[in-house]
Amino acid sequence: MAEIFELFPTPVMRIPALLSAEAALALSERLSLAASVANQRSPQLSHTRILRPGEDTALDAVVGQIGPHLQAFGQLLFGESLRWLVKEMWVNVLQHGGSQSLHNHANCFASGVLYLSPCDASACTRFSRPLGGAEFVFRNTHASMETGPFNADKWNAPLPAPGDLILFPSYLLHEVPVNLGGERVTLAFNAIPDRLDAWGYGVGFEP
Repeated sequence: MAEIFELFPTPVMRIPALLSAEAALALSERLSLAASVANQRSPQLSHTRILRPGEDTALDAVVGQIGPHLQAFGQLLFGESLRWLVKEMWVNVLQHGGSQSLHNHANCFASGVLYLSPCDASACTRFSRPLGGAEFVFRNTHASMETGPFNADKWNAPLPAPGDLILFPSYLLHEVPVNLGGERVTLAFNAIPDRLDAWGYGVGFEP
């Protein structure tokens, strides 16, 4: 009997209904008004300034709800239940016709997106295979081939509802395709563990 091993998989964690839909929409209405920083590549995309823990009591409460899930996700990444710290947050407001270009997040280890409004199926967060690395030079891509987890270049996250959360390693490339629906509001954040220890060589991190 043949066996297939999913060698060195990349974890992505989805937490449905971290917030109730009502709480997510209320947060969306309040925070989307502060999204005044224009995106350089898409005029239909705007952001808030970077928000730090301690600035907003409602956001601090949300961070408290994220905490246990972030800790569980961090255990998948590093094999230990560490204390995780959300170092920064910002709100994205994507209007009809806008998109977010392919990117990853620097100076952190885990990132997340909390969906605060309904999301059109066209604008689900899309993750991409790294642009370089250990893979074949030749490709087999045509209408008759079957796309699966071992050969796909891209993966669309499930269609989220307001209040859903997704966590992923910060190095993972992701984007938002052109939004064919209404206004899409998300709260994005970056997180770090308080420390890492490599056989006695330790480093500590502060938000």
